[in-house]
Amino acid sequence: MTALRNWLTAAFVRLVAGIAIAVPAALLTGASPAAAHPMPHSVVELDVHQTAVNARLELPVGEFAVASGIDLSDATQATLSRRAAAVRAYLGRHIRPATTSGTQWQVTVGALSISRAEQTSTGQYRELVAEAVLTPPAGGDVRRFTFGYDVIVHQVVTHVTLVSVRQDWAAGQVDGEGTTQVGTIRIDTRTMTVPALKVDLGAGSVWRGFLAMVELGGDHILTGTDHLLFLLILLLPAPLAVRGRRWDGLVGSRTALVRIGRITLAFTAGHSVALAASALGRLDVPAWPVEAFIAASILVGAVHAVRPLFPGREAIVAGVFGLGHGLAFSFVLAEMHLSTGQLVTSLLGFNLGIELVQLLLVCLALPALLLLARLRAQPVLRLTGAALTGTAALGWLLDRLGEPNPVARAADGAGTHTTALLAVLAGTAVTAMTWALTARRHPAAEGASELQRVEEDRDDEAASAPVQGA
Repeated sequence: MTALRNWLTAAFVRLVAGIAIAVPAALLTGASPAAAHPMPHSVVELDVHQTAVNARLELPVGEFAVASGIDLSDATQATLSRRAAAVRAYLGRHIRPATTSGTQWQVTVGALSISRAEQTSTGQYRELVAEAVLTPPAGGDVRRFTFGYDVIVHQVVTHVTLVSVRQDWAAGQVDGEGTTQVGTIRIDTRTMTVPALKVDLGAGSVWRGFLAMVELGGDHILTGTDHLLFLLILLLPAPLAVRGRRWDGLVGSRTALVRIGRITLAFTAGHSVALAASALGRLDVPAWPVEAFIAASILVGAVHAVRPLFPGREAIVAGVFGLGHGLAFSFVLAEMHLSTGQLVTSLLGFNLGIELVQLLLVCLALPALLLLARLRAQPVLRLTGAALTGTAALGWLLDRLGEPNPVARAADGAGTHTTALLAVLAGTAVTAMTWALTARRHPAAEGASELQRVEEDRDDEAASAPVQGA
């Protein structure tokens, strides 16, 4: 009899709770849009690593206060530290990942911060951002587990938590842009419980991670306007000869090709060595000095394109400055927090992607460089390109030293137009090759033009001889 009475009492409580949820929901559904006040939802983003899962929690401060009793409505980043212990303890009790067999994972709550956020139809609100590390027991699978989580929803029964994966190296998800939805966590109104979310990310592989890193490396050099400008501005005067302290005349095509090859290989060697050393050594290098160094290297290259600073030693300069560019590349890998095995594979793939795209760009730019050197307008075009590059470099340098400016923003925005860049390079390459083929079909005209240029050079030298003798 007692058991029957307890069962009826529990059923009555569930019925009342269901009505308490269903009636307001029906009223809100039928209300006008102006009368509805949707609540912001929580977000949990997962970064899946080889031995652990990092979780980023984004929690509306108002709903968190109702559920936890910890009021953070007036908290700042400075005052949050006084309540940090209570917040971490509360989160630790309500985040319960487990293996598929039910063995609990270890949960460590780390950094906490307060920020502002905005969701559709909710307007701006304050949110608590928490970082947590979820570590499975020995032999636990980070790709298949149950995610027990009821940070807010156990008290605010209409609340919803969206769970997604932000980074998953083994699945080829490495760029940090966009997420893959895993599921939602909400209360089950029939049982008034919060079921654990079953996470199954499928089978990952080293090959998928490697290919994703190749793509990421290629994309990084393609959208890295500063890296491209440095290489191209050093290559710009490669087909030119040096007379005194100025660029004047041409070197042979073979010499120009050798110079371009040496500069490209030296830059490759420099940034590859620095990338490998900083990534494998897990060096914690501040970003701003490296980025400022890169801007300075572009500025030096632009000045060299105007007036030779280190003629014949461009390859050495490219290798030295390439070290700084390699350190900048390593920041991408450092942010991913990979295991040693994944890091080695990622380093190979990332660097391969950089080199493949760099080789493609040099091959596309090569015909244009050789054509530009033979045009009468070469000095004007060279000086214009150097001036634009130098202006962008100066803007970057000031910005990276703490002085934001519109020039730097415009130069950064150029990296978003990669399709246009490739189209221009491809079009220029086709034009240059067409010009070369046409010149080959009319060798007499080309020879006459070359002879005329030589005679003009001799006349200029003869005219300048008395002045030099004086």
